[in-house]
Amino acid sequence: MKTKSIGLGGGCHWCTEAVFQSLKGVIKVEQGFIASGENNIYSEGVIVHFDIETISLEALIEIHLHTHKSTSNHSMRDKYRSAVYAFSEAQMQEAKRIINVIQDAFKNEIITKVLPFESFKPSRESIQNYYSKNPEKPFCETFINPKLRQLLNQFSNHVELETLKHLIK
Repeated sequence: MKTKSIGLGGGCHWCTEAVFQSLKGVIKVEQGFIASGENNIYSEGVIVHFDIETISLEALIEIHLHTHKSTSNHSMRDKYRSAVYAFSEAQMQEAKRIINVIQDAFKNEIITKVLPFESFKPSRESIQNYYSKNPEKPFCETFINPKLRQLLNQFSNHVELETLKHLIK
């Protein structure tokens, strides 16, 4: 197994965590707050540890761009920065290239920034793995389930179906 890590932020970290925990090849998702050297304010995000032989960085970024408002510069962007946090210069250049290629699939311009990863503060234990602990909660039904259904519809080849069997009818 060849593992890499990437930081991702854009929407609520509960939503982002649930999306990436549902994918084949994702080994671990750390939920919390990420800061970048360029923008040292912490913002909700996740660190995704993945097996590059099972899922590519390109697939992860494409899924990320489609499962949050990556073209909307809304008023909550300080809390929910739309970003890919790279762990190396090479990963940063690759992420920028991927976003440029994927741009054609979007009607509006992607605002997601590619930033150097600086630091991470994990969420408190009681809210980690939020969706898997609380799938019936109104927040999960309202905000996370639609993203997971989109994941099933648009990226089913990457989904670990067992994790989302409750959404398959």
